[in-house]
Amino acid sequence: MPFSFDGEFVESGQNHDILPEFMVDAANEQQKTLRSFPDGSRNCYTLPSTVGKKYLLRATFTYGNYDRLNKSLDGSLFLFGLHIGVNFWDKVNLSNWDPSFAVWKEVLTVAPSNSVSICLINFGSGIPFISSLELRPLQDTMYPFLNASVSVSYFTRYRFGNITDFITRYPTDSYDRFWESWSGTIDYTYPWISLNTTNKVESLPGTDAFNVPSAILQQASTIDTNYSFMSVAVATGPNIDTTSLQLLPVFHFAEINRSNPNRRFDIYSAEDLLFADFSPSRFQVDSMYKNGQFLKNAYAIFSLNKTDSSSLPPLINAFEVYSLVRMENLTTDSNDGKIHEYTESSLHICHVYSRFT
Repeated sequence: MPFSFDGEFVESGQNHDILPEFMVDAANEQQKTLRSFPDGSRNCYTLPSTVGKKYLLRATFTYGNYDRLNKSLDGSLFLFGLHIGVNFWDKVNLSNWDPSFAVWKEVLTVAPSNSVSICLINFGSGIPFISSLELRPLQDTMYPFLNASVSVSYFTRYRFGNITDFITRYPTDSYDRFWESWSGTIDYTYPWISLNTTNKVESLPGTDAFNVPSAILQQASTIDTNYSFMSVAVATGPNIDTTSLQLLPVFHFAEINRSNPNRRFDIYSAEDLLFADFSPSRFQVDSMYKNGQFLKNAYAIFSLNKTDSSSLPPLINAFEVYSLVRMENLTTDSNDGKIHEYTESSLHICHVYSRFT
């Protein structure tokens, strides 16, 4: 994918390479360089956009001990913030973090004007930096719960079945969404069973709000028929504040059994019933979510429970969870993109901004 010089979109910061010993493990060239912002409490990128259009915005951060301060492992708090314009998006917490590992943050958002501002906020707990920044347009019909005042931040996105690659992304997913392999996270002493089909899995016309690739939906996970329920517990991680999380799960189901099975199940968030007596369609995707209903499920535990009338246990093909980002203030800061004059060296890096077409 093409990446452009970031100096065109930001007027502050300093360019650095991560230390050579961490470059070997870098997954791509963008992880090897970064821009840090030692000056000012708020430094912003301004990316051109189309007003009212939906976008996937992704930022990645690989520390790589570029400053030789060993900041991510020195026992101190290494934390800075991310804003979209003046609205809080997320925190980047690299405390006790392997300096070779990348952190990525995603948000699905609606452009408020002909530009989107992405700002790094200095909390006084480490110098903010960024390795790459991407703005990818989505179809207008996708993620119908997005609007001018509601964005959603990536919490997790899984595909199920027997998947060998830890991450599935472009070209399988034309929007370059990251789909993690559930098979790489589960304990195989639990009776999980993988299903797959070569039949194309499609959506009914006018009903596909998520454009999940057929290749992802052609595989699924279920459990041994002696069991009646399956749980999907998404770990929040040690560096995530769960107290204020409001989550929106999106379940993707398609029956890929070649026979005509009787498969019915209830879907729960913790102990709260979300959907009752659901039966997935054969070779057609059903995407289940509660529009506008964000859940306070701090441990992100979801369960699929077989109903009494069902002859088969539940299955699941793919699963997305997002957290609420309120876009309550649609104005932009007058200093966005104009914090400091940039130096000539800031034009010598070609890794931060890309657009997918």
